[in-house]
Amino acid sequence: MVVSRTDPAEDAAPATGSPVTLRVNGTEHTLRTDHRVTLLDLLREHLHLTGPKKGCDHGQCGACTVLLDGRRANSCLLLAVAHDGAEVVTVEGLAATAPGGGPHPLQRAFLRRDAFQCGFCTPGQLCSAVGALAEAAAGHPSAVTPAAALAEPGRPVEPTAPEIRERLSGNLCRCGAYPAIVRAVADTVAEGVAEAGADRVAAPGVEADAAAAPSSGGGPV
Repeated sequence: MVVSRTDPAEDAAPATGSPVTLRVNGTEHTLRTDHRVTLLDLLREHLHLTGPKKGCDHGQCGACTVLLDGRRANSCLLLAVAHDGAEVVTVEGLAATAPGGGPHPLQRAFLRRDAFQCGFCTPGQLCSAVGALAEAAAGHPSAVTPAAALAEPGRPVEPTAPEIRERLSGNLCRCGAYPAIVRAVADTVAEGVAEAGADRVAAPGVEADAAAAPSSGGGPV
C-alpha cells in the first residue's frame, strides 16, 4: 500500500533565494537574490555598479576587488548571501571616503602619475591599494616586511616600493602600468592621506625602486 504525503511543507521545493541586505557605498540595499549569485554579479547586474570588473572570474586577476567591511576582497569569489549585513565600498564610493570630499587621494594620484592605460584593472587596483595601505598602517606584515619590523606587533609597516609591489601583487595590469601604479601609491603615502588614519610616512627610494618594477603586463607588481 502506497501512502501519499499530505503535508505541503514536505513536498515544497527547497528555497533557492534569500533576502540580503548590504550597505553599498553608504546606501542600504535589500533584495532577494539566488543563493548562487556572487557579490560581483550582485553589484554589477542588480545594483548596476560596473566599477568592479569581471576579469578571470577565478580570483586570480584582482579586477573585481572591493572593500568588504573595510578589508579588500575578490568579489567574484564571494556568495552574496554569505555577507548579509556587510558594508561594501566599490570604486564608485571611494570619493565618499576621501577627506574633504572630491576624488579619493589615490584616484588623484593615479591621474597625476598616469597609472593606467586601458583602465579595465584600475577600479580593482584602487580598492586594493586603499586596503593595502590600511593593512600596512595597522601593522599587518607582508612577505617582504623586514624581520626587525616584526618584533613590535601592531607597529605600522613602512610602505616602501617593495612593500607596495608585494601587497598589490594580486592585481594584474595587462597594459604594464606597474611602475606608475607604485609611484601613485607612494605619492599618496608621502602626502599623509593613506586610508584608515595611517600616519604620515615617507616612502624613500620609491622613484628609483619603481623604475625597476616590471614594465610589461602579466607579472606581479
